[in-house]
This record gives sequence, C-alpha cells and structure tokens, in this order.
Amino acid sequence: MAGDWKEFLQGEMKKEDVEQIRRHEGTGRPLGEVVMIQTKYTAITKKEGDWWIGWIEEVSGVNCQERTHEELMKSLAITLKEALEFNRQDAIAAAKQSYREEPVFV
Repeated sequence: MAGDWKEFLQGEMKKEDVEQIRRHEGTGRPLGEVVMIQTKYTAITKKEGDWWIGWIEEVSGVNCQERTHEELMKSLAITLKEALEFNRQDAIAAAKQSYREEPVFV
C-alpha cells in the first residue's frame, strides 16, 4: 500500500486502499505485510553442556532445549507461536460469545 510513507501520507488515498482499510478496521488485527506486524519478543538463551536452552522472557512457560543455537531459536519461535494461539483460543472459549477482540498497547 505504501512504499514512501511521507509521500503516502501527503497524497490522496486510492479508493481501493480506503475500502481495504475500512473492511479491515473492525477486525482488531493489524493490516500490512507480515514483517510490519511482527511482534518482538526476547529470548534468554544459554549453553548448558552439550545443549542450548532458552526461554521467552515475556511469556511464561515458553522454553526449549536443542543441540544448536540455531535449532533453539527456531524451536522457541514455533513454541511461542503455538502458545500465543493456544492462549488466544483459551480466552475466546472463556468469553464464550458476544466478545470483542481489542488491541492493547503497553
């Protein structure tokens, strides 16, 4: 949608871009390229003997152990994604019906 943000913000929006934003704004989810909407988390990692172990600082219970640092980082990303989706589904199930999904900024 926007390559040069300064130009984009100063110019007029295309009708199809406005429609896309309007369709998406009620979802509570970001609109944009995956790289734009990725959230940064912090991995705490250390080598322990022959193993690399790691934790995601911001999400309790997300921890992994692998033989290499590269494998550990991949496992942490997969496990974090699964934990976030599980937590999301758990929250939706607890709310049952008539709920809203809303962004929270810290």
